[in-house]
Amino acid sequence: MTDVFSKRKRSAVMAAVRSTGNKVTELSLARIFSANGIKGWRRHLSLPGKPDFAFQKKRVAVFVDGCFWHGCPKHLRTPKSNRAYWRRKIAMNRMRDVRVMRVLRQGGWRVLRVWEHELKNEPRLVQRLRASLNAKEEWS
Repeated sequence: MTDVFSKRKRSAVMAAVRSTGNKVTELSLARIFSANGIKGWRRHLSLPGKPDFAFQKKRVAVFVDGCFWHGCPKHLRTPKSNRAYWRRKIAMNRMRDVRVMRVLRQGGWRVLRVWEHELKNEPRLVQRLRASLNAKEEWS
């Protein structure tokens, strides 16, 4: 299927996509925190990689990764046009994610990455969150 937009219009549409403040996923996770009594989190602390949520006392950083932008193995569908560009772009995003996790862990933070699609399975996600928050301090 061909793109419904011209190359110029598609470029403008993609440029308008912001890398932070994805309200749908972030607000969904904030709602899950609240509904399950998970407290102590803050949004957008000034930490490497700009985690979506951070639990300062527990030193846990939480990222909500979009299935497209971070290359979800289950849901990534590479666009048919300009495939080389998109493969390279997503690979670079994933390499950045690994670097950020390494820096945070070296700084004594635990890192939890949540795929966008995981927000739909709230019980399992809450279980992962609680396990990460209750892990021993030495865990990284």
